[in-house]
Amino acid sequence: MKAYLDLLEYILDNGDKKEDRTNTGTISSFGHQIEFNLEDGFPAVTTKALAWKGVVSELLWFLEGSDDERRLAEIRFNKDRTELTDLNKFSTIWTDNADTQGKNLGYINTDSEKKLGPVYGVQWRNWAGIDQIKELLYNLKNNPDGRRHILSAWNVNELDKMALPPCHVMSQFYVSHGTISCHMYQRSADMFLGVPFNIASYALLLSIFAEILNLKPKRFVHSFGDAHIYMNAIDQAKEQISREPRPLPKLKMPKLNCIEDLNNCKVDDFVLENYNPHPPIKARMAV
Repeated sequence: MKAYLDLLEYILDNGDKKEDRTNTGTISSFGHQIEFNLEDGFPAVTTKALAWKGVVSELLWFLEGSDDERRLAEIRFNKDRTELTDLNKFSTIWTDNADTQGKNLGYINTDSEKKLGPVYGVQWRNWAGIDQIKELLYNLKNNPDGRRHILSAWNVNELDKMALPPCHVMSQFYVSHGTISCHMYQRSADMFLGVPFNIASYALLLSIFAEILNLKPKRFVHSFGDAHIYMNAIDQAKEQISREPRPLPKLKMPKLNCIEDLNNCKVDDFVLENYNPHPPIKARMAV
């Protein structure tokens, strides 16, 4: 994870101070790229503890195509919806978005249902009736040398209906010699809180696709537009940079033959073996 830490340090040393929609303020730098070879291990950050169950549950939620934050809570905590009324105990990384932007857009917002509009999962599984995930897997299998293996969430026609317009906008997949790689572009990147989560999420998505297609996951390439550190996380970022990275874990996951097999999976079915990170570093998410 040295490339990630080096980029954190570069932004702190060379970035521009900018205002932002959350009124928190950032140090920002534009146009960067890092990459990870999954053959060397799963790219879970080790200089602080990764919220792994949060990563897995959100990706399963995306791949299910849901627009309901309380459904994410069901997946994350393995609880029936009637048990999720205590938000302090069962909140997710999307709760604040549902309770602010989602509510302001006029969507249902109750203890048992919190709509977000046509966010990532909706676009992935139902972009004007098109299931991008199924089409992508079909094309990767039947035309592996194709250059149109794209997954997009940036639906211009529906951006104003989303509680949060996509930050990780699009990804492209590439098959070569029995391996599959992914290149993802992120327009807006919270480098301290969000990016370790995003790296792990797309590495997991790549691993899921590889499993279904009987390929080996190889490179995850991560490109950034506005790469920033919020002003309320400067000290935390400096602390993280000061820590020595540890060996990467290995991913253990269920056997999958098709995307529908994920319907029978739980968060605990996806395990990072030999994951030994430094302690967590807390920071508040800007919403």
